Amino acid sequence: MADIEALRKAPIAVLGGGAVGKTCAADCALAGQEVRICDLQPFFQTTLATVERTGITVQAKPPATQSKYGFERFGKATFSLVTDSVAEAVKGAKLIIVGVPSIAHEPFFKELIPHLEDGQIIHIIPDNYGSLKLRKLMREAGCDKDVVIGGWSSAPYGTRVDTEGGVMNAHVSLVYRAITLRGAALPMTDQDEFLESTKALGCFDAITEGDGVVSGGTVLDTGFSNVNPVIHVPGTVLGVSTMENFGTVLRGNIHDYSIYSHSFCPSISEVQYEFYNEEIALAKAIGVGIQEFKKDVFFQRTSVLGEEYMGEGCTVPFEEEWEVGYATGPFSIYNRYVTEDVPVGCHVYHELGKKFGVSTPIIDSMIAIAGVMTHKNYFEMGLTLEELGIAHLSKDELLDYLNNGVYVEA
Repeated sequence: MADIEALRKAPIAVLGGGAVGKTCAADCALAGQEVRICDLQPFFQTTLATVERTGITVQAKPPATQSKYGFERFGKATFSLVTDSVAEAVKGAKLIIVGVPSIAHEPFFKELIPHLEDGQIIHIIPDNYGSLKLRKLMREAGCDKDVVIGGWSSAPYGTRVDTEGGVMNAHVSLVYRAITLRGAALPMTDQDEFLESTKALGCFDAITEGDGVVSGGTVLDTGFSNVNPVIHVPGTVLGVSTMENFGTVLRGNIHDYSIYSHSFCPSISEVQYEFYNEEIALAKAIGVGIQEFKKDVFFQRTSVLGEEYMGEGCTVPFEEEWEVGYATGPFSIYNRYVTEDVPVGCHVYHELGKKFGVSTPIIDSMIAIAGVMTHKNYFEMGLTLEELGIAHLSKDELLDYLNNGVYVEA
């Protein structure tokens, strides 16, 4: 079992200079921990180049709801190291947070693998099948370091990096803090140590002091339980006319647009719910878990996210008045709500459906329509099971790998 006191005293390495990386790093630093933060070039110049001088200030994004139990932590965080070198960031660190979009996993993992040390625990936030990809790249590199690897269905926050004139400033704004998160290790034999180690991460304090972490049933479970594809893709694709007309014929400020306030509606909720049912069918066919949601949580403004920070029973019916400032965006069809959630989340579901004989017509339609709108063939360019190292595995072999770490080479 993880030695929480020793982990708390050791340096934490946070890889990623976007919203999740910056907020996790700042939150851990504000909790009194030694934190190193890293982003790769050329992104470092945009995301972290001034952070050594300015630090990162965590603030609330009005009208933010922090959490059901009122956990708050705000202020200016400083770091022991701000760097573009993964090697420098992770040397001697016991806990490593990978807080980057899934499309950035591979370049970070390739920099990380040569510098892994026995005993390190790696948290991928959110996992988005990153655990599978990291283990695959480690096998290909001949890396046999004794590390714990796992990931989470979501981030501990709804968070945004503040910008001025398109330039990132030194602030991140919290929309909410989660009171629970679903996580899993690869393999599941490391699950107890992985979950226990969250008690040594300041960025999980609102969860530790809330309802606690939930043990997912393998990293495929945490992939299926990532709510981004089921919320973001139908909301963005089917609500695109409101988004693209918002600053013109609708006479609004485009930066006030929100899929929660202006896109979500009962008809789109129907699509989201059927999307979710296809995910359930996939999980059942493979024999892994998925986070359970009641049907009615899809049919309200906060959708399934409300339960992350306010618990079961949090509902904001469509007919009630709603604070428009909540969780603004996206402002373009080329946002990550499409460019990440379609080729990663949706396409992996499509691939698993073909492999295990599960029909996914709603998910497939989202892939096709999003591709037309963005002039991309996401069926051809999406994340594949081969890239995750599981395309050739039978159902029994896949479950043995996920649960016990027994991998059968192609």
